[in-house]
This record gives sequence, C-alpha cells and structure tokens, in this order.
Amino acid sequence: MGSHQESWRRLNVGVVGGGIGGMSVAIALRRAGHDVTIYERNDFAGEVGASVSCAANGTRWLHEWGVDIEKGDPVVLRKLINHDWKTGEPVSVYDLADYEERWGYVYNMFHRQYMHAMLKDCALQEEGEGTPAKLQVNHACKDIDLATGVITFTNGVQAQHDLIIGADGIGSVVRGIIGLRPEKKPSDQSCLHANVRTEDAVRLGLVDYSQNSALEYWGGQEGKWDKIVLSPCNGGRLLSYYCFFSREKGDFSNHTWGSADRPVEELLEPYPELDRQVFSHLSIGTEIRPWRLWVHQPYPYIARDMVCLLGDAGHPMMPHQSQGACMAIEDAAALGILFNKTNFTGDIAETLAIYDEIRLPRATKVQSAAAKAAYNINERIGFSSNTTNSVYKVEDEKKKLTIEEMNAYDMYKDIEEAIARHKGLPFTAPYTKGLPFGLKLSNGVTIGE
Repeated sequence: MGSHQESWRRLNVGVVGGGIGGMSVAIALRRAGHDVTIYERNDFAGEVGASVSCAANGTRWLHEWGVDIEKGDPVVLRKLINHDWKTGEPVSVYDLADYEERWGYVYNMFHRQYMHAMLKDCALQEEGEGTPAKLQVNHACKDIDLATGVITFTNGVQAQHDLIIGADGIGSVVRGIIGLRPEKKPSDQSCLHANVRTEDAVRLGLVDYSQNSALEYWGGQEGKWDKIVLSPCNGGRLLSYYCFFSREKGDFSNHTWGSADRPVEELLEPYPELDRQVFSHLSIGTEIRPWRLWVHQPYPYIARDMVCLLGDAGHPMMPHQSQGACMAIEDAAALGILFNKTNFTGDIAETLAIYDEIRLPRATKVQSAAAKAAYNINERIGFSSNTTNSVYKVEDEKKKLTIEEMNAYDMYKDIEEAIARHKGLPFTAPYTKGLPFGLKLSNGVTIGE
C-alpha cells in the first residue's frame, strides 16, 4: 500500500443495508472513485426511530463529503444539561459555547428520518464527485460466497461484488456469514421513546425546552437505571424523549421499532417522583414505542476476505454516549480513505485488515464507555470533563472516555501509521493512533508521555 496510484483500481462495491451507515459508506466510496450499489431489504430505504446525535467527530465527515447538512434540519447543540430527578434543577452542565472553535465543527442533532434522507440524496444524486450510487430495494441478503463475492438475496437475485460491506444493523445477517456469533444479553435497562411537538407543549403552557438547544438529562447520577433523555431536533420543533427504567418494570427486549404505540400511562408509570415539568411533557407524548436494548460483547474481528462490517453490524452499543451514528460515519470515512487513490493498491483483504485494526479498538472503547454511562451519567462524554462538580464520580478516572480523544482524533494519521506499520516503514509524524502528541485529556493523561 502507499502512493502507487498506477495500481489503484475501481471497485464494484455492494453495501448490504440502506440505513444511515449504508448511505454514509456509499458516499465515502463514491467519493473515493468506486461504483456502489446499496441493497435494502425493505421496499423503501428509510429510517425509523427518533433523534440522532452527530458530534464533531461525525459532522466533520459530512462536511468533507459535501453533504448538504441543512437538508437534515438539525439543531446545533449549545449545552449538555443534567437535571435533578425530582426538582429539575441543573446539577451538571457542560457548555458547548466554544465547541466549534475547539473542534472545528458543531454538534448537530438530527431527526433520524431527515438525516437519512439527507445522506440518501447525497449518495444517489448526480451532483458531486464520483458516480452516483444505485439503490435496490426488496433485496434482503441471504448468503455471501466468500470465495467469489457473490451475494444471494431472498428474492432469488444474485450479484457479484469486489468489496461487500455489511451495514445491516444490530440484527446483521452479514455478521453471521463471516462467522461471528454474538455473545449478547438483554440489558437490565428498558426504554420507551416518545415524541413531543414543541408547539403542543407551548400551547398548554408547559416549559419550552427547545429554547435551550441542549441535550438534556434527568437522573443518571444515582447509579440507578431510571433516566430521561431529551433530544431536540427539526430545528427545535420536535422534542425526542428516551425514557429509561429497570427491565423489572417492563421488558421490551423482544419488541422492535414499528410495533404498535404503547399507552401514555405505561410511559408515565415508572416515574412517580419525576420533575413535574418534564413529567407534563411526557404526558402529551405521542408515537410511544419500545426500544429493545441488548448488551453485546466486542467482536474479535469485523472483516473477512472481501467482506467487512460497519456500524451496529460490527460494534452494536448502548445509546448512552450518543456515538452510535458517529461510529458508523467514522467506519465509512475509514473505508473511503483506505480505498482512495492514494492508499489502495489493489489488495482488498490487506486493506480490510487495516480497517479492522484501526476501527475495532476505537469503537470497542466507545462501546464499553456507553455501557458504563447507562447507570452513571458522569461517564458520558462532556460530563466526564466536569471533574470539579460535586456529584462527579467515575469508575476509573484514567480509563474514562474523554471528549478530547473523540474530537481531536485524526483518522488520516491513524491510517498513515497503520499502513507504515504493515509495510515495515517508520512513522515519524507526532501522532499515535490518530491522537497528537501533547494532547491533554480530561483524565489527566497527556498523549505521548
């Protein structure tokens, strides 16, 4: 691998899964000069669910790819606020006022459907660098021949590809095809999601949380499972609530998005002592849906032969770091860089070995940190920097996930170092694993020392 551009070749890429991760990697590989076909199992390539958090480490790639971010109608977050469970008073606030100045990009909060449409348009449109990706719906993956790269779909169609990416989510079929059998268990925590329209809340005289432009939390400080998370999206017109509680109070591990709405009484029942202001918001919640939560142990690999996994297919994680979409976007960016005209010299398996090497450790660390933040909000990026707060306490100060290592990460340098290592060449840039020497983390660690 290296800068031998004469050995680069255009690949015929198949992406299994047309969600946010699938559309992201289609854009990245289109920009890298490849032909991409996306296969979606449903009769439309859409997204269900609610809000999607896209911090600077994800937003930077949207800019680099030329995505029209305004199409996603985001809220630019200004704060992270943790409220007292009963009184609603702020107990920990992480101010994002200097966020863009520090990290180069804003912290966006999208409505999932709008973000997906934004990415799909970018992947499929004629405008922009590279050949537009193609989308095939009603193509559910049944099997992949790992020797020939032939995908067989349940509708009987077959298609051959040089490179195949499994972006088919937490229930990934591709994962099993490459020999991975997840070690997983239902979380001890359950979740119901609800939407509240800001105009409805204001009309009823309730507090207008959209004015805060903040990701807001109630609870999470006491080592309990009970926690409310409020994500504003659609320019603040929609408030997306995630309501967590002990699985003993309600087990939705076998439910899926798209099932029938649950009654509002079921949403309110676990929270008799919750701050009345946010409780009143939940009482007018609509589209109340269970969100099943499973804890997956890290996988030993995410690539085999000409196939690799991306996003939840490769590293499903609990939602408590708000990094799931960003990790999928980073996966896509890594593939775009590795297969570009500078780095790719024709060996797909070798290139995917480097993808596995750089992506798995970083995603696994976020995966672990997300599990810890489920019951201790101080482990959450941002709040983990509030070390002087009276309620601050984490499991292991040196091992906590920090905002610095997420947003100061330089993927180009990480890949450059990995390629040099594979070629037996020296790497002289002042970086290690994508982080610059001298970077001070909020856990007291200085990179390179």
